Amino acid sequence: MVNSKPYVIGIDMGGTNTVFGIVDARGVVLTSDSIKTRKHANITDYIDELYTETMRLIKAIGAEDKIYGIGVGAPNANYFTGMIEDGVNLPWPTPVPFAQLLSEKFGIPVAITNDANAAAIGEMTYGAARGIKDFIMITLGTGVGSGIVINGQLVYGHDGFAGELGHVIVKRNNGRLCGCGRAGCLETYCSATGVSRTAREFLEIRTEPSTLRDIPVEAITSKDVYDAAMAGDKIAKDIFEYTGEILGEALADFTAFSSPEAFVLFGGLAKAGELIMRPLVNAMEKNMLSIYKGKVKVLLSELKEADAAVLGASALGWEAKPPTTTLASPATTAPVAPQA
Repeated sequence: MVNSKPYVIGIDMGGTNTVFGIVDARGVVLTSDSIKTRKHANITDYIDELYTETMRLIKAIGAEDKIYGIGVGAPNANYFTGMIEDGVNLPWPTPVPFAQLLSEKFGIPVAITNDANAAAIGEMTYGAARGIKDFIMITLGTGVGSGIVINGQLVYGHDGFAGELGHVIVKRNNGRLCGCGRAGCLETYCSATGVSRTAREFLEIRTEPSTLRDIPVEAITSKDVYDAAMAGDKIAKDIFEYTGEILGEALADFTAFSSPEAFVLFGGLAKAGELIMRPLVNAMEKNMLSIYKGKVKVLLSELKEADAAVLGASALGWEAKPPTTTLASPATTAPVAPQA
């Protein structure tokens, strides 16, 4: 980090909203805001709005000459190339050279990776994984994402796309269809949408009373299942038991790959507490290779939910090459590709 440039910009691009903020070296989000990702059909118009709104925040705190770099977490973003390769939920055609376009607009270096990798970097820099050199980040949201850290280094693989553990197949026979086109992926069982799918299945094949039956079946959310389970609903509690067991079995398999010191869980589903943690840990230990038993911790993210997306992305900003231009004078050349 450079003392004269004490801040970075963190940008988390989602399919609906893009959240951005200014972050200091201690991991404090000084100011943040958001824009609608899908507002513009043209990528140039989107970047223009992002630049305008980000500069508004920067000027408000007097940080025009104090930004070290920009970190971006985005769907299917490639750290090596700076490209968003396959943004199926984005309104403009992909691939897009997003890091280059952003760097040219702001005049400072940009580092980009996918959102789960950004979460892992954020956790390693500011959160529960500080001081841990070997861990796996698991994000439990609409889907299941992951970031794998080995010997303090995020694993990207030869093409920049390593770590898609949400698309490891956990049900080989009659598995649920996944948005990726395959069947039986972990994501289809252990994401928020996976919990909703399990609820619909359980309500169809089981006959006991449940408060979940008072909700239109297609409208049931993971939050509905959580509320019902906390109120003692048997089917809802069994849904979390089923989900936790599948995730725990998967974590036991992941352990055999990289022998992590810890798994760090982030996302709405991780907040279910003992409803999911107890079956998860039990299933993980039960299915663990004996040499790993009792050695792997399961931790919850320490990043504040409201700041987590920006923090995770911003941590990547410290990896950007030292700037050679200033915000007042946007560059016209592409950034140097970040080194692995």
